[in-house]
Amino acid sequence: MDIRLEALNETHESELLKFERENRDYFETMVPGRGEDYYLPHVFKERHMALLEEQQKGIGYYYLIKTASIIGRINLIVDGTIADLGYRLGEQYTGKGLATTALKQLMNELPPMLNEVHAKTTSTNIGSQKVLERNGFERVAEDEEAFWMNGEQVHFVYYVWKRGDQ
Repeated sequence: MDIRLEALNETHESELLKFERENRDYFETMVPGRGEDYYLPHVFKERHMALLEEQQKGIGYYYLIKTASIIGRINLIVDGTIADLGYRLGEQYTGKGLATTALKQLMNELPPMLNEVHAKTTSTNIGSQKVLERNGFERVAEDEEAFWMNGEQVHFVYYVWKRGDQ
């Protein structure tokens, strides 16, 4: 399956909200939820517009992972020469190497001023850990303090990619 990264824009709002709603239960099995308000159209619109403002200011790079429609999201939040990575793929698209491919595309187009990219996932999200490791991220830490999510104790696991390490 061919995928492409498409920079977030105003026209994506309704399709993106639909994607988030359709995959909410699945996402919340792996990461803490975003809360009920996030899925209300007026709140989603406000948050969508805020992301576009950040993108215009160079604070964040927000992309949709697409085929004919949205199958995921991937973004970088920038602070100087370091960025924090986030991504999510719809449930029906997992386990097919698409997140690995999308992250590889993003890393190949990384702005030159970025020297490090940080990421975190949960200790139970083995798929996400593999995606990071396949793209040159090194596991650097795991929280000692656990939290409960979906009836399990989990920890956050932290990864770092440094320019020149891959």
